[in-house]
Amino acid sequence: MKVKNKRGTSVRTCYCSNWLQHWRKFTGEVTYSCRAEGCNRTDIVGAHVLRTVSYDNREYIVPLCKLHNKADGFVELKPWTKLAPANVKNTCGNGQLL
Repeated sequence: MKVKNKRGTSVRTCYCSNWLQHWRKFTGEVTYSCRAEGCNRTDIVGAHVLRTVSYDNREYIVPLCKLHNKADGFVELKPWTKLAPANVKNTCGNGQLL
């Protein structure tokens, strides 16, 4: 799956302490390395991304290293990577999963 980084999101916050924790909570997954294909760097953050398919304009969180989080263009994700919805109102901000 290909994704594109969403720009201008560094000031956003959620109720999970950070976006990487948000991804872990809402996917049930744990990772210690970048989810970009061919990358095993461990300096990961919860990156805001958009899928490249035209029918989905929602924003998601995925663990990427700092290099891939700043990348322009598209990033190919490892096949088993799960995306977490970035909409705080519908996830950690709804009061049910805090």
